[in-house]
Amino acid sequence: MTDDVEGITEKSFYELVGGSEFFTKLVDGFYVGVAQDEVLRPMYPEGDLSEARKHLTMFFEQYWGGPKTYQEVRGHPRLRMRHAPFIVNAEARDRWVNHMSVSLAQLEIAPALRDQLWGYLVSAADSLINAE
Repeated sequence: MTDDVEGITEKSFYELVGGSEFFTKLVDGFYVGVAQDEVLRPMYPEGDLSEARKHLTMFFEQYWGGPKTYQEVRGHPRLRMRHAPFIVNAEARDRWVNHMSVSLAQLEIAPALRDQLWGYLVSAADSLINAE
């Protein structure tokens, strides 16, 4: 959120990392790995991954203080509910985290922001495990 108090502007995480361009690159790089992953790819039944890319990008943008497009288009994120139909075990989680790590490593981002984002990504991936 942006607050302006006596000329001091506090930028959102979304703004600090470069907005939509940053999240688009992060998600696009992530899906390069997913497209080749024998565990994760079957979780996306559509022929291409463009809708999944769009949804994840919108989710990240909204979560990190950008436009509320995800909410407007898809409603409340309900991450656990949306992932419930899929077997998300430790292996799937590890693969997801790995692909996200590879993508994030290719982007320029301040270390403190990288740490904050990385902490969230790992925590979110952990929370979606629903099978052993």
